[in-house]
Amino acid sequence: MLADILLRSVVFILGVLIVVRTLASAVRTLVLPRSARDPIALLVFGIVRRVFNLRAHKLTSYERRDGIMALYAPVSLLALPVVWLVLILLGYVGIYWALGAGDLYHAFTLSGSSLFTLGFERQDEWVMMAAMFSEAAIGLILIALLISYLPTMYGAFSRRETAVTMLEVRAGNPPSVLEMISRAHRIRGLDALTPLWEEWEVWFSDIEESHTSLAALVFFRSPNSGRSWVTASGTILDTAAFCASSLDRPRNPSAELCIRAGYIALRAVADYFQVDYNANPASTDPISISREEYDAVYDELAALGVPLKPDRNQCWRDFAGWRVNYDTVLLALAALTMAPYAPWSSDRSLPRVRRRWLHK
Repeated sequence: MLADILLRSVVFILGVLIVVRTLASAVRTLVLPRSARDPIALLVFGIVRRVFNLRAHKLTSYERRDGIMALYAPVSLLALPVVWLVLILLGYVGIYWALGAGDLYHAFTLSGSSLFTLGFERQDEWVMMAAMFSEAAIGLILIALLISYLPTMYGAFSRRETAVTMLEVRAGNPPSVLEMISRAHRIRGLDALTPLWEEWEVWFSDIEESHTSLAALVFFRSPNSGRSWVTASGTILDTAAFCASSLDRPRNPSAELCIRAGYIALRAVADYFQVDYNANPASTDPISISREEYDAVYDELAALGVPLKPDRNQCWRDFAGWRVNYDTVLLALAALTMAPYAPWSSDRSLPRVRRRWLHK
């Protein structure tokens, strides 16, 4: 008798812990307006990612891999509430069994009837009724949270993609520093880059908030397979760094503020996925862009008549001093999201970062 009471007490406590932990996961994922790593959400996204990788890695065409990976975030997001509901159901199975609802099968049917408000099972004891009411309320709350969560997430996705799509007009597809500056020069629009830096400073601030509190957004891919929010970020930051370091024009604080907003945002997203990077790099630390690559862009812009500072060595040092602030996190996020090809970002990304995150 004592052993049975002890067993039921343990099962009851475990059931309550499962329910509480699941509710905490839902609150962290859907309600909490700040970055919060949740083990259940990470586990679901990690397992689904492994399944998708098995298929995507067999494909040789990037367009076909992109088509497969475009489903990854939506499928993971839909799988997450299913996992929550299953955990709630199992937690209450333990609670009902511990309270004396009958055998495990009867406890299971009672839990399913309560969670999904089907009403084909009922109990007359007030303690059991209270548990049934609480489970029904939790099921309704989870569904309501998910319904309210989706419009918020897709609103943030729409804001992000509007800017990414518009960037193609200025920087081509794939976007590049050379194309962005040369196009601006051809239409005599180098001065028009100033409001662009201000717009993207706001965009980066939005990314920092939305892509850490709604982390699934990181993996939502652009409607066009050649676009990516990560490569767009890299192009804007590299172009602003090149303009601040190498263009022979009056100093532009907007470009420098845009760079700072950008690397702060990318670091915040990288922190969520526990990417290792140096938070206080020296301006002389190595970067993934070689001097030869920088010189090639410098020479092409000079041939087009773009006004450039004459001291190329100092220009390179200044450019590298800006790039070092976001070099590691940019490449890591390009690898993590399987971003499409773009020079100076996804063309040299770090696949080991993706593997390390999936095995956490």
